[in-house]
Amino acid sequence: MNDLTNQHILITGGGSGIGLAIAKSFTKSGAKVSLAGRGEKKLKAAVKNLPKAQYAVMDVTDKTSVERGFAALLKTFGPVSILINNAGAAESAPFTKTDPELWNRMLAVNLTGVFLCSRAALPGMMGLGQGRIINIASTAGLKGFAYSAAYSAAKHGVIGLTRSLAIELAKSGITVNAVCPGFTNTAIVEKAVETIMKKTGASRKESLEKITKFNPSGRLVEPEEVAEVVHWLASSEAKTTTGQEIVVAGGEVMP
Repeated sequence: MNDLTNQHILITGGGSGIGLAIAKSFTKSGAKVSLAGRGEKKLKAAVKNLPKAQYAVMDVTDKTSVERGFAALLKTFGPVSILINNAGAAESAPFTKTDPELWNRMLAVNLTGVFLCSRAALPGMMGLGQGRIINIASTAGLKGFAYSAAYSAAKHGVIGLTRSLAIELAKSGITVNAVCPGFTNTAIVEKAVETIMKKTGASRKESLEKITKFNPSGRLVEPEEVAEVVHWLASSEAKTTTGQEIVVAGGEVMP
């Protein structure tokens, strides 16, 4: 981990937002980057602008899809030494209107996806004798938010999985950490703003303020700010940091 040059880094949900910002950060360090996601159009466009990059269409909620995707990506770039579990989705609803389908969707993409991809990456890391698993969680994994019980439960699960796996792998040379962004300037937040506008009749500015109020600095987090923390966790400087959740939210959550 002393040098990220030619390290194989796999990023799920890598076609846009935080995932793409992370990909750009790593390619600047000379890493080989694999992007995975369900939207081939976004993945193909992203790879065109990245050196030493490839992609695979992958549904992180499906075991067979994950296994096929990993096999294709490893064939070209070799074992994954750094896995970024970034794929996720956010749906909101009052708890009494959260049906089993919504509940299962949120757990599948936000939690089961982390489980499946980590299992797929670990044999290669163990063979290398080192590795990094970095899970993109959320401040929703550290506290509750109204109307997002399923999402919050899934992200709390990611934190629990991170801590447990970190202990299990503590002597292996593989670290496992979580990064918890606050509301970030991505398509997911833009969709949330549009939902508030539709349901309340508020202007875009007013709707955005309902979200940015959670951040003491009064603004959205930028994807590049999350990428900087991820890049550090992947470096040799963070070799003794494991089982941690690092918050990137302008002071929204404090111990």
